[in-house]
Amino acid sequence: MRAVLLDLDGTMVDTAPDLAEALARTLAAFDAPPLPLATVRGLIGHGVAQLVRQALEVAGLAAEIDGTRALADFQRHYAETNGRYGRVFPNVVAGLDALKQRGYRLACVTNKPRALAGPLLRETGIAAYLDALVAGDTIASMKPAPEPLWHACRLLDAPPQRAVMVGDSAVDAEAARAAGVPVFIVDYGYAGPQGASALSCDALIDSLAVLPAMLPA
Repeated sequence: MRAVLLDLDGTMVDTAPDLAEALARTLAAFDAPPLPLATVRGLIGHGVAQLVRQALEVAGLAAEIDGTRALADFQRHYAETNGRYGRVFPNVVAGLDALKQRGYRLACVTNKPRALAGPLLRETGIAAYLDALVAGDTIASMKPAPEPLWHACRLLDAPPQRAVMVGDSAVDAEAARAAGVPVFIVDYGYAGPQGASALSCDALIDSLAVLPAMLPA
C-alpha cells in the first residue's frame, strides 16, 4: 500500500452538530422545528444538496418550499456553523500522524463542497496531514461513483491497487468497490440504521489509530 483515502464527515470529523444547527436555522425561517440530531446523522453522506432535499422531506416541507432558496439559506448558515459545533473523532490525529510517519500519502475524499471542506480541515488541523483534497465539486462525479477515488490516486501518484479507502458509510463502501480499492469502515460514523457491520468492507475498525498496524510497512 502507498496511499490512504479518507472520508471526512463521520470518519475524521463528527460534523453532524454543525449540519444540524445549520438545518435548524434554515427550517426556522419557515416556522419549522429543528430535526433531531439522530435524524440529521442519517441524512449525511450524499452531498449538501441532497441533505437539504431530504431534510425538507422529513420536515414535511418539500411540497411547500422552494428547494433552491432552502439550499441557498442552508449554505449561508452552514458557512457560519462549519467547524463550530462538531469535533474531531478520538485518535484520528494519532492515526494520521502514524500513517505519515510510515510514509503513506493521504487524501481526503469527501462529498462536501471544497468551500466547506477546506476550511474545516484547516480549522481542525487535519489539513496538515493531507497531500490532497478531492471534494464534492472537484470533479463532475461524487461518491459512490469511483471517479473521485481514482482522481485522488492520480493526485497521490498511486495506482488504485496500492491504495485503501477509509470511510463510515455505504457511499464509501460502494465507491471503493467500484474503484477496485480495498475499504475499511469505522464503526462510529454515519452508517445508517443498519449499522456499520452491515456494510461490505475488508475490515471494520473502531479507530484510525489501529490502521497503521493493519497495513504493510
